[in-house]
Amino acid sequence: METKKALPILFLVMFLVMVGFGIIIPVLPFYAEEIGANPTELGLLMAVYSLMQLIFAPIWGQVSDRIGRKPVMMLGIAGLAISFFIQAVSTQLWMLFAARILGGILSSANMPTAMAYVADITTEENRGKGMGIIGAATGLGFVFGPAIGGIFSKISLNMPFYLASGSSLITLFLVLILLKESKQTGSETIHKKPSFWKALNGHTSILFFVQFLISLSLSGLEATFAYFAAKRAGLDSIQLGYIFMIMGFGSALVQGGLVGRLTKKYGESTVIQGGMIVSAVGFGLILLVHSFSTAAIFLTIFGLGNGVIRPSVSSLLTKTSTTGHGRATGLLSSFDSLGRIIGPPLGGWLFSLTIGLPYISGVIITFVALVLFLIFRPQVNPVKVKNL
Repeated sequence: METKKALPILFLVMFLVMVGFGIIIPVLPFYAEEIGANPTELGLLMAVYSLMQLIFAPIWGQVSDRIGRKPVMMLGIAGLAISFFIQAVSTQLWMLFAARILGGILSSANMPTAMAYVADITTEENRGKGMGIIGAATGLGFVFGPAIGGIFSKISLNMPFYLASGSSLITLFLVLILLKESKQTGSETIHKKPSFWKALNGHTSILFFVQFLISLSLSGLEATFAYFAAKRAGLDSIQLGYIFMIMGFGSALVQGGLVGRLTKKYGESTVIQGGMIVSAVGFGLILLVHSFSTAAIFLTIFGLGNGVIRPSVSSLLTKTSTTGHGRATGLLSSFDSLGRIIGPPLGGWLFSLTIGLPYISGVIITFVALVLFLIFRPQVNPVKVKNL
């Protein structure tokens, strides 16, 4: 009963968080350039945010295991509001860097804490559905956020940052008023402090590496597809925006509507395997892009497969981990960030060798992840067999 009330609230919160984050995506490169950033400095500005998330996500996850999810989530959202505001008033490059570092440190609390919250309030049977709802909120936020940012950047380049800051403040008040604490005192192993390396050496470690490989291949695609589609099909930035919007909607629909049903019926392991196979097929099909429609269809096929992987991995991890929901999901977010740090420069380098190479490597990386998962996947007690 509590879950039915909490999940829609959590969906709204994570949607608004990601809308705020997405608002600045199309504007930041031009804004940084106006302040005086060269391409190298712009790359560092983007990378430093992911680096801070890589370092701090497991720490915030662990803190949420100790003191509760709600205060940590509020801190993360407040961090976004402050970071966006500093970026809005920045007049020098060091101010942008300081804001991005602060934002990366604090906002890294949001995703692992939200996933841990879902794990707290759902039964194992419905865990996949809850994680899928978080994934859908994230995906939809990334669909609407950049569109809003692009529209309001016509007023001024710093207007989207003010909007993002205001959106984060509204979200903060919603969490304060509507979201109840999910962490039950004494419900996990709070008195023990197993090291992060212990979590990596455990039977769930394959899930972290699978997430890293999937994130690595995805971010390589995101970094190069605009250039690929322009060369192969002559697509412009507006058409690309529509294509990514279609893919985002498809992925969000699958995460919000299908992941729960699929994991309930077949189990997370099977859904993860299916998602990786569809993703690999999508990567291969991208090589055949020759028009707007083929780009939209093939990228959406990839997005549908990729969309079910993260929530299913998160669900399986929280079922099998023994180190606390927050610590486990925080570490997962770190591996996701690591993939997003390495993926774009690797994808760009592969693209410079041959334009189809990022997608060929995507097929290979995804199948490597699939084979590793088949060999080392963690087992869950068959508690759902009677419900199938």
